[in-house]
Amino acid sequence: MRISSNNYWDLLAAIAGILFAAVFAPFDYAYLAPVALCILFAAWQNITPGRALLRGYFFGIGSFGLGVSWVYISVHDFGGASVLSSSLLTCLFFGFWALFPALAGYLSVKIQPKKRGLVSILPMPVIWVLIEYLRGYLVLNGFPWLQVAYSQLETPLAGYIPLVGVYGSGFLAALTASVIVYLFQTKKHRLLLSTAIAALWILGAALQTIKWTDAIGPPIRVSLIQGNITQDQKWRPENKLNTLQFYKSMTEAHWDSAVIVWPETSIPAYLSEVSEWFLLPLSKAARQHKTDLIVSLPAHGNSEKEKYNAVMTLGKETGMYRKIHLLPFGEYLPWQPVSGFILNSLGIKLGKFTPGGTGQSLLKAGGYRFITSICYEDAFGDAGILGLPDAAYLVNVTNDGWFGDSIEPHQHLQIARMRAMETGRFLLRSTNTGVTAVVAPDGRIISQAPLFKATVLSETITPMGGMTPYAKLGDKPIILVLMILLFCLIIYGKWLQDLKKLGFWLR
Repeated sequence: MRISSNNYWDLLAAIAGILFAAVFAPFDYAYLAPVALCILFAAWQNITPGRALLRGYFFGIGSFGLGVSWVYISVHDFGGASVLSSSLLTCLFFGFWALFPALAGYLSVKIQPKKRGLVSILPMPVIWVLIEYLRGYLVLNGFPWLQVAYSQLETPLAGYIPLVGVYGSGFLAALTASVIVYLFQTKKHRLLLSTAIAALWILGAALQTIKWTDAIGPPIRVSLIQGNITQDQKWRPENKLNTLQFYKSMTEAHWDSAVIVWPETSIPAYLSEVSEWFLLPLSKAARQHKTDLIVSLPAHGNSEKEKYNAVMTLGKETGMYRKIHLLPFGEYLPWQPVSGFILNSLGIKLGKFTPGGTGQSLLKAGGYRFITSICYEDAFGDAGILGLPDAAYLVNVTNDGWFGDSIEPHQHLQIARMRAMETGRFLLRSTNTGVTAVVAPDGRIISQAPLFKATVLSETITPMGGMTPYAKLGDKPIILVLMILLFCLIIYGKWLQDLKKLGFWLR
């Protein structure tokens, strides 16, 4: 049976989606990103918007089907759902996010100028990144996984990250793909476009040699504790005392560090339950050793219903940060009451937390203020620059134990590295089961703990000052420029249509 041209390109779009998932950690085939987007953008040529939507959806199924397959582990292994329910929810999850590349395909073809000129290289990368922003920041509190820029941390395009962040560098990757597709379609402007793309990548490599921030003090020693307490054991009441003693003993062995960081909700009890008999003596001991502790635990607000996922500092400096960006379907339930009814019917019980306020003061440890993020908060660039230039380093506490031995912990570390590059700060990342790591201001992993091993990772970092261009401006200027470009493309396309109609009537 002969495969039609349409079916051939439909299949290629799905294959491109699988290739796209492979550009991210732990596979790290970074240079396949422009290739995968080239195939997708080529599949969107000379077809109807409806067909482009379908091919975009096939791409999304391939990329999210592989790239976020770890959702099944969370729902089945730790959420307690059956194999059937877990499979269904996982399919619904990546099927929903696949709608976004589908929307990108539909809009790209819809506004693509009929006249093939240089301007035709712009619609697809512009819309691709705007849809990434929609998915990564606005819908369901944001889901920034598998955004193209995160695959480019070790390519020349990484040089642009301190200037234009995740969306600006992502646009350059998508623009590269669009130009390559154009070069295969026409002989026009080949020298100009080839030179421009080569210059773009060469300039990116040159920009990597620039240091945007500077040391503001002597190095400080830090220790990150990876407890490796499995999710199914973590909250058992009979394990609470042993868990607290375990973290306490690991801490006492590293009083020579200026800062010691515990992972997300490393204390399996509410603040009110452990404040007097555990935290106060621990804080006193840390103060005696001239050490600051950064610990994490849930805390009640003014009522029992008001619950926060929090980070506390103990020792010389005390304070609390309450998580702002809550994880949808993990820490809060959107689309109520429908989502709550479905999950309750499937027997899945999830936490219900309250988001912290945006005006919280920076915490301080080791003599310097730092920016705090809890779990997937490190996936938001704009949130990662709040508090600069006052913050001297970044701290992320995470519990990726929910996803077992999957690709998720590696993807999450890759995302976290972007925040270090955007801010020009060291990042301390303490996780329960991994990947615990210390990341340099240029995104390099200085040291990293092995997965699923109880250990303490000790390293020396330098407090940094100054501002990268991205830290000064954030994501909004890039998004605004892309929206203006989109508006101009729409006007240009309409002008061409009107001109064509006018020519018809003048004949």
